[in-house]
Amino acid sequence: MKILFLSVISLCVISLAGCNQKQVEQPRRPNILFAISDDQTFVHTSFAGSEFVNTPAFDRIAREGIYFTNCIAGSPGCAPSRSAIVTGRYHWQNEQSGQHASSWMKKYVPFVDLLDANGYVTGRTGKGVSPFQYARDKNDSLWRATDAAGIAHSNIRYEKGAAGDERTADEIGPVNYFENFKYFMENVRDDKPFFFWYGAYEPHRAYEQDSWKRTEKSTADVKVPGFFPDDEIIRGDMLDYAVEIEWFDLHLQRMLEYLEKTGEIDNTIVIVTADNGMPFPRAKANCYEYGIHVPFAVSYPKAFPGGRVVDDVVSFSDLAPTILEITGTNAEGMLPVSGKSILHILKSKKQGVVDPSKKYVFSGRERHSSSRYLNWGYPQRAIRSQEYLLVWNIKPERWPAGAPQRIKPKSGGELFPMYGIDENGVHHSEWAFTDIDAAPTKSFIIENWENEDIRPFFNWAHSRRAEFELFNVKEDPYNLTNLAGVSGYETIEEELKQALMAELRKSKDPRVVEPDKEIFDSYIRYSPMREFPNPAE
Repeated sequence: MKILFLSVISLCVISLAGCNQKQVEQPRRPNILFAISDDQTFVHTSFAGSEFVNTPAFDRIAREGIYFTNCIAGSPGCAPSRSAIVTGRYHWQNEQSGQHASSWMKKYVPFVDLLDANGYVTGRTGKGVSPFQYARDKNDSLWRATDAAGIAHSNIRYEKGAAGDERTADEIGPVNYFENFKYFMENVRDDKPFFFWYGAYEPHRAYEQDSWKRTEKSTADVKVPGFFPDDEIIRGDMLDYAVEIEWFDLHLQRMLEYLEKTGEIDNTIVIVTADNGMPFPRAKANCYEYGIHVPFAVSYPKAFPGGRVVDDVVSFSDLAPTILEITGTNAEGMLPVSGKSILHILKSKKQGVVDPSKKYVFSGRERHSSSRYLNWGYPQRAIRSQEYLLVWNIKPERWPAGAPQRIKPKSGGELFPMYGIDENGVHHSEWAFTDIDAAPTKSFIIENWENEDIRPFFNWAHSRRAEFELFNVKEDPYNLTNLAGVSGYETIEEELKQALMAELRKSKDPRVVEPDKEIFDSYIRYSPMREFPNPAE
C-alpha cells in the first residue's frame, strides 16, 4: 500500500511538472518578412486599381491584411528614406548617414542589430540600406562595416543566356531573390524567429526600352499622370516600369508560397512597401505625392485583423518602433527615435481613420545625385495630412531637378548645351537636370520644351518653384495647383507651417536650429561627381 501511495504521488508530481512546463512555455515570436521595391509610386499596384501593373503578391497581403492608403516615405530618394526606416529617425537627424551616397556612421544603430541581439536571425537579399559608403578598412574606424539592413545573401544569381535565366527584361538585375531567401531559410535561419529584408533593385532604372512589347501589355491601359503629356513614348516608358514592378512582385509571391508550403506563413508578419516614388520627372527626388507616397500593406492574420483599408497617415520613421514593439525588443542602443509605433492600428478592427490623434507625418530631402555647383542639393521639408501636403522649398533660387547646364569633363570649363540638347535636337540626360534619372519620358519632354503644348510639363518638372507649395491631395493628386497664398486657404497653410516648424525644431533639424544651416552640402559624396558652373557668375 505504501509503495502504491508513493507511486501515485510520483505520477501526480510528474503530471504537475508537465502542466507547469506547459504554463511557462513562451508563444513563438513572429517572423518578419520585409519586402521593399526600389522606386514605386503608391498607385502602381493592381490592388490600388492600376490596369497596367499586375501585382498578385502585393494584392494578397493587402487583401488578407491591412492596406494603408497614406504611407509617406522618409524621403523621395532611396538612401535617406531607408535611413529613416532602420533608425526610426528623420533623415535630417542622421547627419551624413541620412544623405545620399555619403558614409554610414556606427552610432546610427539600426533596429536590425537589436533584433539580432534579441534572438532573431537576420539577413537580407538584394539592396539594403544604400547607397552609403560603409567601412573599407580599419582607417574608417567611425563607419559601420556592414550594411544596416543585415548580412547579405545574394550569391545565387541568374547568368545571362544560361539555363534558368527567366528575367523578363535585359536591365533587370542578376540576383535571384527567392532562391537566396530559400537558402537563408534552409541554411542560416535554423529554428529561430527570423527577420528577412527582401530589397529588390527593381523598378529602379535603367530599363530595357520596349521590354513590355514581349508581354501582353498595351499602351491603351496606361493611366498617364497629369504632369506628363499623353504620348506613346511616355506610355511605353511606364509599361517598361510596370514590367520591373512585376518582377519584384513575382519573387515576393514565390516567398509567400514557400512560407505557406513550409508551414511558416501563419507565424510570419509580411510588410510590403517601396522606398520612394517612380523614377520619372516630378516624381522621384521630389516631395510631391508621386515622389513620397508609396504602397504599404501588412499581413499577420494571427494577430492583425485583416481585410481592412486604413486611412491614417503613417511614416517610415514609424516602422522601427513598430517592429521593436512587435518583437518585444528594447530600443536601448539606438539613438532616440522620432517615429511612433503603429502596432495599435495593426491590432485594431477598425477601418478608415483608426487613430485621429495622428494628424501629420513628415518627409524631406537634401542632395540626390551630383547635380549642382559644389554638389549642392535641393533641400525640401514636407508635412502631409490626410487631405493636404505642404512643401517647403528651402532654397527656391536653385533648380529643383538640377542645373540646366553642366561643365564638360576635362574641358577647362566648356559647357554642354543648355538643357542638354545637342545641335541635332537630341537630349543627353547626363548633360543637364541630372536629379532626374535618364528616361525616354525625360528626353521627350526636354526635346519638345519649346512646343507650347509641352511647355507646362517641362516647367512642372524643371523650373524654379515657390518657397512654399500647398496642395489638396484628394482633389489634386498630381499636385499641380499651388494653394499657398490663395484666399480661403490661409488657415490651413498657417496650421501646416506651424506644425512643420514645430517638428523640425523638436527633431533639431540643422536647417532650422543649427548655426551651420548648410551642413548637409558639406558631406562627402562617395559616388561619381559632376561639375557645374557657379550660378552667381
